[in-house]
Amino acid sequence: MTEVHPQSGRPARPVTVPGPWEQLPPAPYSPFRARIAERLFRHAVRDLPVRIALAGGERLGGGGPGSPLMRIERPREFFHRLGADGNIGFGEAYVVGDWTSPEPADLLMPFAARMATLIPAPLQTLRRAVEPRQPTAERNTATGARSNIHRHYDLSNDFFATFLDETMTYSGAPLRPGGDLAAAQLAKLDSMLDMADVREGTRLLEIGTGWGSLAIRAAQRGAHVTSLTLSAEQQRLACDRITAAGLADRVDVRLCDYRDAEGRYDAVVSIEMIEAVGPEYWSTYFRTLDRLLVDGGRAGLQAITMPHDRLLATLDSYTWIHKYVFPGGRVLSVEAIEGNVARDTAMTVDERRTFGVGYAETLRSWRHRLDERAESLTALGFAGLPHRTWEYYLAYCEAGFRSGYLDVVQFAMRKGGAR
Repeated sequence: MTEVHPQSGRPARPVTVPGPWEQLPPAPYSPFRARIAERLFRHAVRDLPVRIALAGGERLGGGGPGSPLMRIERPREFFHRLGADGNIGFGEAYVVGDWTSPEPADLLMPFAARMATLIPAPLQTLRRAVEPRQPTAERNTATGARSNIHRHYDLSNDFFATFLDETMTYSGAPLRPGGDLAAAQLAKLDSMLDMADVREGTRLLEIGTGWGSLAIRAAQRGAHVTSLTLSAEQQRLACDRITAAGLADRVDVRLCDYRDAEGRYDAVVSIEMIEAVGPEYWSTYFRTLDRLLVDGGRAGLQAITMPHDRLLATLDSYTWIHKYVFPGGRVLSVEAIEGNVARDTAMTVDERRTFGVGYAETLRSWRHRLDERAESLTALGFAGLPHRTWEYYLAYCEAGFRSGYLDVVQFAMRKGGAR
């Protein structure tokens, strides 16, 4: 039976996944680093509310019978990866099966809740000294940004369609347990458009097209939309969906870096694109929004956030997600966003809305959809390591939101006087 694209009904295209799967083999074995990693791990989990079962029968952790379970299937390899690459090694160990869990998000949540204290304070400075740094090629220069976006969003439209809902919206929604994901996504889009006061005749700029869901929703309100993306795959499917909705005369999807955008707009909306900007360019991003908005114009921004002290502590870190999922990505804090707005623009923040718990539920829904459609993943070339990579990524992020370490915030901003 030929697999078909869930949204278009066309035959699905097998892909060659451009992820760095060949980087999974760890560094040469170091008994010293493995021993240190094991001691630190044992110390970190001694009172953590989890159960850890090592092959051979040993049990660790401070959890009771109902606590999340982690099975370390290959202890030697697990502690080696942990010693060789820290956070990166921990994720790699899951992908290759050194450790498993019946419910990885529940297992990772207690780790996320104590992210700041898992490593003893005296060793924090040493950890920063030995952790890898972001490769120069992954900085979000004009060239680097295109490459980073290509590595993530150009994987395959068909792949993303296996776990997204019919709106093809790849950002957090205010989803309640057991709720309808598509309805929650549309409510999120409407919230952003309302915050930016998008209505009939609005000249709207969208930074970060995705697969066209917000552009379609805005055009249905009567807005004239210019939408920017760096992903050729997203542009192609977004244009197909916009045409199918009969809105091609109201939406222009451009393959264009936000820094190169021209024109003047009544409103600018950007949903979870700022995470791909990078600290060196945050000021540039906000100055660009300010430059493109007319006086009295409004902007709506949805951003994943983390506590400001953790942002400062991890600003130079290079993580498993950077290496395998989002090269060049960096989450901001509310303070960083509002500080840049105050410092670099004539805009003011009028309103904030948060729904981190809903984002956790969104991620759980995506992960379950991904697991339920394993056969489709095989046809697309995402079985094995790629599947486990995305399973871990979604579970890891879900744990971050469920623990409160991460949040998602919608900002309503206004430039100058009333429109």
